[in-house]
Amino acid sequence: MDNEYKKINHKLVYKGHIVDFYEDRIKLANDNIADWDYIQHNGASAIVACDNDDKIIMVRQYRIGADSKLLEIPAGGINEGEDAHTAAVRELMEETGYKANETGHLIDVYSAPAYTSECVYIYYARDLYMAERNLDDDEIIEVEKYSIDELIDMIMRGEITDGKTIAGIFAFNRVLQSK
Repeated sequence: MDNEYKKINHKLVYKGHIVDFYEDRIKLANDNIADWDYIQHNGASAIVACDNDDKIIMVRQYRIGADSKLLEIPAGGINEGEDAHTAAVRELMEETGYKANETGHLIDVYSAPAYTSECVYIYYARDLYMAERNLDDDEIIEVEKYSIDELIDMIMRGEITDGKTIAGIFAFNRVLQSK
């Protein structure tokens, strides 16, 4: 923590399945005391996968926070003992059935740093081939394909609103433009 801020208390309020909820008491840089809610998250990985026809593999699934189905890049939590890259490659295969011969790091995004530690590590995948899809028991996912231009248009029209997806698509577009 920045040395101008001091954590006075860090109290676990609720231990969840994928997040833990805390109440933190912080001494601020101006010497005031603030009580902040804080969600501890182990992080997530996501992947922008581009097939051999230059189509981006997307997933559409229900998200409780938005109370609707969202179009997103494949993503999921990082399992204990797993690194972010391995998690991204695993999520791609589990959610879409694709594996890749080429992967690389794109960008890291804090999803909501005002109240959660969740960082999403975003990768890209190219030279895809089919493997075996392996959805989690609570996943009902539709796989769709779009060109990068179609996705950017959908973002700009407000049809794609997921932050990690927007960051990943724009970062991957920059990679494409630099080649």
